[in-house]
Amino acid sequence: MSRRELDSTSVETLRDWDRSHLWHPFANQAEWDRDDPVVIDRGDGVYLYDRLGNRYLDGVSSLWCNVHGHRRSELDRAIVEQLGSIAHSTLLGITHPTAIALAKRLVELAPEGLTRVFFSDDGATAVEVALKMAFQYWRQLESPEPKRTKFLALSNAYHGDTLGAVGVGGVERFHATFGPLLFPTLRAPAPFCYRCPLSLEHPKCAIACLNEVERSLSEHDGEVAAVVVEPLVQGAAGMIVHPPGYLGGIASLCKKYNVLLIADEVAVGFGRTGTLFACEAEGVSPDFLCLAKGLTGGYLPLAATLTTERVRGAFVGDEINPKTFYHGHTYSGNPLAAAVALANLDLFGSDETLDKLPAKIDRLGAGLEGLARLDHVGDVRRRGLIAGIELVLDKETKTPFSASDRIGARVCLVARRLGVLLRPLGDVIVIMPPLSIDLEQIDELVAVVSDSIIEITRPLL
Repeated sequence: MSRRELDSTSVETLRDWDRSHLWHPFANQAEWDRDDPVVIDRGDGVYLYDRLGNRYLDGVSSLWCNVHGHRRSELDRAIVEQLGSIAHSTLLGITHPTAIALAKRLVELAPEGLTRVFFSDDGATAVEVALKMAFQYWRQLESPEPKRTKFLALSNAYHGDTLGAVGVGGVERFHATFGPLLFPTLRAPAPFCYRCPLSLEHPKCAIACLNEVERSLSEHDGEVAAVVVEPLVQGAAGMIVHPPGYLGGIASLCKKYNVLLIADEVAVGFGRTGTLFACEAEGVSPDFLCLAKGLTGGYLPLAATLTTERVRGAFVGDEINPKTFYHGHTYSGNPLAAAVALANLDLFGSDETLDKLPAKIDRLGAGLEGLARLDHVGDVRRRGLIAGIELVLDKETKTPFSASDRIGARVCLVARRLGVLLRPLGDVIVIMPPLSIDLEQIDELVAVVSDSIIEITRPLL
């Protein structure tokens, strides 16, 4: 079917086809079948337009991946120019210029010591690669340590939906069904200051949750292959913002116990937290850096797992024992995706994206201060241009709403009616706009979120 034919197809027909044939991710199937989905037809800057002509501010960057806005001419042009050469060629046994150039560029930008790039398709596969590399690494050292089979991750962690990534994940509502398929993982409590799992108070606690990480590493000394962490912000857990010093503390413990550190920056990389990579905030250079989402500016699926010469050295063998990493994807380093990724990184320079962030971060913070005073806003968590607004039944006791009330979902439906697209995490309203958003658009976004929360929660007073 041509684009012209699609353009002439009515929204009612498209919705019927959707209900009949599409299976949407993370969707309640019964709800989807009875609702009329928004059919997005085009984008422009930070706005999306549906088939009926309604405009929406893209408040979650099209699932946390759009960076410089929709329909950026520089990104469009990079794809078209690459199409003039080739759309796809494998990296198995041969190579191509765009993947080579992108790998070199990422190494130049990444924290010190990350010198090797393994391309895959999305965030989950980037983490999967790191897990498998870390596991195999210990078996292929000159003095192997085959007892290092365990991974340590945080409670409520989310690292993707492939089985390895789910194995180190900890979001019960996403992962519980697959428990029988998963390998056991060591757990440390998430540093969730609003609902501290240790019943302590920051900063008086002196980040006591790090003691739990050390206790686990000590009890399993010589058995842990790697610690896996989302630096600074745990996304799907409800935008849990880690206290300053936590990431650096994790890195220090990994060095103390000779454990590899996997930094999953799939959601928090590429400027989201205020620096190009979240690890920069605390001077951390992990053994693995997992990237996706913003890597191509939100244009095409591409992921990268960066690692060190130390790790790569364990995979260099000989004809008798090749030590090969037997893992790969058909579209690893796809030329179109690599080309738009290079253009995306160029825009960080030409648009002065990182230099302009402080003013935007301050504007969002100022807006959220007023929002935090609303009666049913229990906590506002923010790092950079990432924010999570936790809605509660009782502000004093932090009593949550019943899940059946679907408060977060209802707030997002009101926001949609008012022209902002959001997606909640339970009763946490997520704000993560494209980095290209301007100050007035930030005001628009915050105002709609505030009005939506008031409309849904005012009858509860």
